[in-house]
Amino acid sequence: ERLVESGGGLVQAGGSLRLSCTASGFDLDAWAIGWFRQAPGKGREGVGCISSDSSTYYSDSVKGRFSISKDDFKNAIYLHANSLKPEDTAVYYCAAGNPRYADHAHEYDYWGQGTQVTVSS
Repeated sequence: ERLVESGGGLVQAGGSLRLSCTASGFDLDAWAIGWFRQAPGKGREGVGCISSDSSTYYSDSVKGRFSISKDDFKNAIYLHANSLKPEDTAVYYCAAGNPRYADHAHEYDYWGQGTQVTVSS
């Protein structure tokens, strides 16, 4: 089982990116998929989560700017990051699991390698 993130890059403040999380070896639709980020010198922060029934959760820091969607045909989950700010700069990770709490990283079982998002001011 493997998760792979893609879509990161360098963007100016106010811009947008779509991050992708694809899976091999298992069906993402059967899991909750969380997005996390880690900035240099900081701990891993929960960004949002989409459950197997497609309900979503977002952290206060991204609510109203980020959204999560899924494409069951492509076995992919997307993080739509809009109105990006320099403080959104981080490595973004997707993770699969059945967490009790969406932002509890230790409750996820599978992790991708991360994709870098850099927002310039």
